[in-house]
Amino acid sequence: MRYAQASPARAASAVYVTLTAQVLSLGALVIFEQTRGHRLAAELAAYGGRPQGAEAEAVVGAVTMFAVLMMLVAGTAIAAAAAYVTWLVRARQANEREAPTGPVAAAWLIPGVNLVAPAMLVDDVWRGAWRGVAPPPERRSRWRALLAAWWLSWLAMLALITIRLPLDASAGDLTGVGTLELLCSAAAALLCAATVRELTQLQQPAHESRRAAAPTSIGLSASGGGGA
Repeated sequence: MRYAQASPARAASAVYVTLTAQVLSLGALVIFEQTRGHRLAAELAAYGGRPQGAEAEAVVGAVTMFAVLMMLVAGTAIAAAAAYVTWLVRARQANEREAPTGPVAAAWLIPGVNLVAPAMLVDDVWRGAWRGVAPPPERRSRWRALLAAWWLSWLAMLALITIRLPLDASAGDLTGVGTLELLCSAAAALLCAATVRELTQLQQPAHESRRAAAPTSIGLSASGGGGA
């Protein structure tokens, strides 16, 4: 028996908004890096990181802008993470009212585990939304492809942040973030939003009604065939 539970549609909307804000803020940082960042890094290095007098006036505006952009990137990333976790908790509880929140936190926070477990957890919620009815094979295949594409893009972005960016930053840039990181982030955000949309739509009342009616229709068809 499935519990009556509000659809996590509102939480999904928050995910879309925060993911968009995250990509836009990162895009602004990339533009700053490419137009001013390298020169600013060189100026700060020449001034020993602490410009004074006229030197300070020349760079203080750029440093302030850089600081604001970094705070925006960090803030939107935190907001997107919080919105996504909230959505995932509600999506699990839409399948099972008493579903604990612990597995969601563990899947994302335990090192090593968080390289695989989040995608498996989302897939488990998707399969749970079909409880009582086997999903069509073609839809299952599309979902697996979408989920795999999202998770691989997320792992690629993680690799860029943890491996490539430190090397680029040490080469004279402020952060090392560039077009490649922006494209990878945008792809991961778009695919993440697509998985959220797919699962959220699956849990809408209209879909629930169709899945609930499916076994009945099969049963009626079988009964008619037996009578003939």
